[in-house]
Amino acid sequence: MEKTVERMMYAARWLLAPIYIGLSLALLALTIKFFQEVVHVLPHVLDLSENDLILAILSFIDMGLVGGLLVMVMFSGYENYVSSIDIEKDAERLSWLGKLDTGSLKTRWLRRSSPFLRFTSSESSWAFRRLRTTSSSGT
Repeated sequence: MEKTVERMMYAARWLLAPIYIGLSLALLALTIKFFQEVVHVLPHVLDLSENDLILAILSFIDMGLVGGLLVMVMFSGYENYVSSIDIEKDAERLSWLGKLDTGSLKTRWLRRSSPFLRFTSSESSWAFRRLRTTSSSGT
């Protein structure tokens, strides 16, 4: 009985695989949204105040950081909980692949994002809402 339960629990780790595939779709959605915002901001870049431009750029940085976090969670989570990722020896390999556990993943992400943590997403969202209001009213 114990062996059966253990085998079932071990096999259940594969239930996480669709979640990691879903995270890759979330990365695709984030990329689409990033370019949508870039296309929206670029025509108005000369009309924006410095503060609005900085907030727009910080929003782009936020999206980049979230995208990086998604990649780290997808790969390290899959490797830690589902199965190791077999990449050919000649293929490009991320230096941290296979070396991150959940604790070091959090530390790595916080270390990379700490310079930008003082700017919140709500400030960036505020800048985009203001930009859209300004551009749709014709000013």
